Amino acid sequence: MNAYLSIWRLRFIMGLQYRAAALAGMATQLFFGFIFIMIFAAFYSQSTVVLPISLKELITYVWLQQIFLAFIMLWFRDNEIFQLITTGNIAYELCRPCEIYPFWYAKLLAQRISSALLRCFPLLIIVFVLPEPYRLSLPPTLMALLLFLTTLILGLLVIVAISMLIYISVFWTMSPTGSTLMIAVAGEFFAGMVIPVPLMPEWLQHIAYALPFRWTMDFPFRVYSGHIPQAEALWGILVQLAWLAVLVGFGRWSLRKALRQVVVQGG
Repeated sequence: MNAYLSIWRLRFIMGLQYRAAALAGMATQLFFGFIFIMIFAAFYSQSTVVLPISLKELITYVWLQQIFLAFIMLWFRDNEIFQLITTGNIAYELCRPCEIYPFWYAKLLAQRISSALLRCFPLLIIVFVLPEPYRLSLPPTLMALLLFLTTLILGLLVIVAISMLIYISVFWTMSPTGSTLMIAVAGEFFAGMVIPVPLMPEWLQHIAYALPFRWTMDFPFRVYSGHIPQAEALWGILVQLAWLAVLVGFGRWSLRKALRQVVVQGG
């Protein structure tokens, strides 16, 4: 366990060094946050029906999406791992006195947390002092805040487990492009990054609810705003834990199978 904690700490410290990238990312996320809110505000102003999520809750949804983008984006990639697989340097990883799956998992987890920490607190300060209707609202209750933090952390663990499947797939495809595009495009759509899940057609919502992606973003953000009641949030936490167990178990099994078929030439 000490080896995994050590790699997590090293990657976390390394990630904190990219301050210029974090500043550029903050500016981009603020820009897109305003754009999305203006689009939804125009849509709501012309709507003649009662929509399943209020504009205030939707604005909260958008800002949380931008603030915790490093937690939820599936296109976040570690090119070092891809190169280890495609160049044959995976042999060095096999020589380590530890399992590859938790070793890589710790690295990816640290990268996302360090990237989010550099951006989220400055963004939180900015969006909390914006004028209406652009301001981020506080959670309705303290319990909603605690449930949000719990679901956000579990969602992060789930998204890293999904990301691990992208890296493992490269053992067979030998190219990260296809796996990244397919899983990222489908995952971000069904997570609610393109269209919030409550605004999807009912038949599409059923598909989103059957997949693990919405539990990484849509579920925690709607818990924060109070759109998902506390009782439903507690059941949702159990679903998140179940998905985490399934994805990690499948990922470890897939990696073991892939490593049994690895052929490293030369050396």
